Formats: sequence, C-alpha cells, structure tokens
Amino acid sequence: MPDQLIFAMEVTLNGLMTGVMYALVALGFVLIFKASGIFNYAQGVMALFAAMTLVGIQEGRVPFAHLINEIFGTDLHYFGWEVPAFFAILLTVVVMIGFALFVQKFIFRHLVGQEPIILFMATIGLAYFLEGISDLMWGSEIRNLDVGLPQGINDAIDEATFNIFGYGFFIDNLDIWAAMIAAVLVAGLIAYSQYTKNGRAMRAVADDHQAALSVGISLNYVWVLVWSLAGIVALVAGIMWGSKSGVQFSLSLIALKALPVLMLGGFTSIPGAIVGGLIIGVGEALFEFAIGPMIGGATENWFAYVLALVFLVFRPQGLFGEKIIERV
Repeated sequence: MPDQLIFAMEVTLNGLMTGVMYALVALGFVLIFKASGIFNYAQGVMALFAAMTLVGIQEGRVPFAHLINEIFGTDLHYFGWEVPAFFAILLTVVVMIGFALFVQKFIFRHLVGQEPIILFMATIGLAYFLEGISDLMWGSEIRNLDVGLPQGINDAIDEATFNIFGYGFFIDNLDIWAAMIAAVLVAGLIAYSQYTKNGRAMRAVADDHQAALSVGISLNYVWVLVWSLAGIVALVAGIMWGSKSGVQFSLSLIALKALPVLMLGGFTSIPGAIVGGLIIGVGEALFEFAIGPMIGGATENWFAYVLALVFLVFRPQGLFGEKIIERV
C-alpha cells in the first residue's frame, strides 16, 4: 500500500478525534439555542472559566488572591492543600450551576421577550465579563490540567497498524478518551431530552415559550437547567482542551471553531453537533494534507469557515437543523 495512502488514513483518524473535540464545544451552543433561542457567544469563555476553576480548586489556590493581597497587604496564594481530581470536578460542577443561576437571575430574567439580537449582545457582554472574572479569580498564567486521563501515543493502535501496514499510526490516548466521553455525553443528553420530565419541558419551551407557560412550565427553571447543562458540557470541553494544550486564555477561542460545526450540523440538533464536528475535523485535516503544501499550508485556519459558507448558501439550516418557515 502506498505510503501516502497510509498517511492519509492516519490523518483521517486524527481528524476524527479533533472533530470530536470541536463537537464538545458546539454541544453547549446547541443546548442553549434549542431551549431559549439564544446564541450563546460566551460558551467558549465558559469552557475557559470552568477549566481555570477546576485547576484552581485542584491546586488549592485562593480565589481573587491578587485583589485580596493588594487591598489587605497580605501574601496569600494557596490554602495549603490539594483537592483530588474527582472532588475538584464535582465542586466545579457546583460552581457552573451557580453561574447558571446568576446568569438567569441577573441577566436573562430581565430580557424575556426581547429581540434575538439583544440577547446575543448580552452574551457578548457576558463573555467579556466572565473572561475578566476568570483573570481576577485565578490569574492569567498558563497552567497544566491533569485529571488522570492518559495522554501520549496509543501503543496498541501503533503496534496493530504497524503489523498491518508496516507503518504505525500516532493516535493520542487523550483524543480516544475524548471521543468516548463525547459519545456517552451525547447519548445521555439525547436520552435526557427524550425520556425525562425535565427533558420534555426543555423541548416544549424550545417549541413555543407561551404555550409552555400556559401549561405550567416554569421558563426560569428550564433556562437555569439548560445553562447548567451547558456549563457542565463547557467543563467537559475545558477538561479535554485544557489537558491537551494547557489552560490559557486562548482556550476561549475554541468557540470560533465551533461556529462552522453548528452551521454544518444545525443549531438545534445534538447529533448534528457531533456529525458537524467530525466533518470539520476530517475535512480540514485532509485538505491540509492534500492541498495545503500546494498553497503554503495553514489551511486549518480558514477551511472550516469556507466549508460553512458553502453550506449556508445551499442548506442554511444545516444537515440536521429544522427548516423554519415564517409567514409574513
């Protein structure tokens, strides 16, 4: 088998793994958009905030240490203990639920009935506010995130592919775990939305806010629930991306790569987020492999957006999105 074909197969597998990481971020967008019609620009910053909070709790850092030290002239940075990864994740989940309550009570509760562009602008303000709070709470230096997930080349795949093709495939263990966790997460979210009372309430609110209110569904409760779920998804995405590339402020920019994923899969489809992420991941990897060397490389920076533009022209609702017809 030609070496180029074998290398293309490795590139495809790694593209699939990267696509799963993109899809994890896109899931948070889908959850909030389905239930409230709000495009949450802050989803990427939520992943950053969740990852920074997790690292801070694990290391026993004092929140707002810099501010406290400036005001009181102290030199506090650590509590003097470290928290195991499992309990740190649970505490971070509690923080993200508290963030959901804050968002609903102080922001979106006062914007019910406003135009979508107003809600979108509110999420932009929320993104910059959350980024500033993250910096103030935990500082801006790059940190390593370790929750016990295996990393590095998967020896079993490398050995198996070497025996078959005479060429080993480099597949990161972290990417494999991300794919498995994403599969479980998507299956759980679909089951939750289809077979639970709260899930049916979420779908009812997504279909018609007024009709949902008329049958006794609390809009505030559903929105807090949805933002909480989106916060947990952001935490999972933050763990995966933070473990892969370190916890740093550029982590918030992963939301930009989630936009083409949403355009391909559809803003209202949980499975669409996964499929869109896989298409983007594989597409940009193969395009860089086949075409990149001819045009100077770095095609990963723009390929996804060009592909999304093509989809917007021919299928604006995405592969799995609902076609909306408005009577005027």
